[in-house]
Amino acid sequence: MAKQPNIIFLMTDQQRFDTVGALGNPIIQTPGLDRLVREGTSFTSAYCPSAVCVASRCSFLLGQWPHQTECTSNSAMPQDRVSVMELLNGAGYQTHGIGKMHFTPQGRKMWGFETRDYSEEGPGPDDFTEFLGENGYDHIVAPHGERSEYYYIPQPSQLPARLHHTQWVGDRTLQFMSQRDTSRPFLCWSSFIKPHPPFESPVPWSRLYRTVEMPLPFLPSDYEHLHTYWNRHQNRYKYRDQGRDMNLLRTMRAAYYAAISFIDYQVSRILDYLESENELDNTLILYTSDHGELLGDYDCYGKRSFLDAAARIPLLVRYPERFTANVQCDIPTSLVDVLPTSLGAVGLSPEAERSGVDLADIATGRAQRDAIVGQLGQEGTGLYMLLTDEYKYIYSAADRQEWLFRRLPGRLDERSLAGNPAYGRILNDYRKRLIEWLREDGYELPLDGNKWRDFPPPVELDNPDAGQLFQDGRSVSDQFPPGYSPNLDTLRR
Repeated sequence: MAKQPNIIFLMTDQQRFDTVGALGNPIIQTPGLDRLVREGTSFTSAYCPSAVCVASRCSFLLGQWPHQTECTSNSAMPQDRVSVMELLNGAGYQTHGIGKMHFTPQGRKMWGFETRDYSEEGPGPDDFTEFLGENGYDHIVAPHGERSEYYYIPQPSQLPARLHHTQWVGDRTLQFMSQRDTSRPFLCWSSFIKPHPPFESPVPWSRLYRTVEMPLPFLPSDYEHLHTYWNRHQNRYKYRDQGRDMNLLRTMRAAYYAAISFIDYQVSRILDYLESENELDNTLILYTSDHGELLGDYDCYGKRSFLDAAARIPLLVRYPERFTANVQCDIPTSLVDVLPTSLGAVGLSPEAERSGVDLADIATGRAQRDAIVGQLGQEGTGLYMLLTDEYKYIYSAADRQEWLFRRLPGRLDERSLAGNPAYGRILNDYRKRLIEWLREDGYELPLDGNKWRDFPPPVELDNPDAGQLFQDGRSVSDQFPPGYSPNLDTLRR
């Protein structure tokens, strides 16, 4: 019997598709990812199933679309379903998780992991903050950067590089691989918090890119017409709706790139270790992210959008047994494809209720992939996508509006074709196809017969400070000098 491969998932949080040097970014330095591109297959039309952390990771775990998992936002994942880790553990794999998983509502759920190095993007307590305490850094209240009003303000890390979470994930990955049970193959899911905001990195990574090097955001004419309810809502509560400072935006991008390059360094360390142990070619390595980041494009920030900047992600796969080196595959793919890809490498077939397709079969043409779907939210805030190799269709229930984009190589979404008479038939076809897809899967909530259901629109408050983001972490009341009693009403929010 052939030796079963090891499997490593390397996942970042909020990394855009266009942040890999070897795939066309002339500025960012990513030698580790560039190696994966050279030695593996790059899926260059990969999209998240849902443009938000929890729902996208849920689809990754279960190999199902959001309308099937019923997790369509940062809400509860279904607790009664079998994850990719459980399936592989049942097949004899040693399973270990490192870093941010965002399992909701049970953050410490093992879900098929035999062991975990537990950490999330909050202030703890978790294995990472315990590690900081052991190294004399328990005074750091925001170990991943200051949030709230500082959410999109680039900032230097309060930690040295050797203690930063990105380095911790890399170190724990190498530690697990060096101490694993060598009588069994392993699955290791190493999940980085960055480049999710705040954009902070330690020296020297924080000095790798300079503002003057960075491109300006993509602001096509009439870009406001591409905004949905989610864009407006997100810009407001993340303090990004009061005008633009182009130097600040370029500094943001420099800090964002720095966080990715620091992660890339960990990728290189992991590849080098596997190579030194003669395990590199016997390991399925899959690098991806849960969603992208608008980063000022269209004058928008964050995710929660099916525009490419927010929904399109890197997806790099290395395993010579099944994936050809230095190949780029532009067929639409999704995170739901990770589960069947992992099982395919092991020689197992997914159950019928799994919706993904083995990426090896997509790349070789053994499986046909006509379209993928996406969803964020439901009822009055539902945002839906149908994407093929030619067009992208988006519908926003909150706006009762639809968009149609022609997919062009090397171009971000620029101008909607919805309302253009020349594309009326295509618009109708894509609308019908998405509605029928949802209905055939038994998901009737957003539908009214053969059309989209009308819901009461969400209320958008006039007060520009309404609902602003406050995520200050653990209480800071004990951080003030003795005898000083400030008004902490705002800090307690």
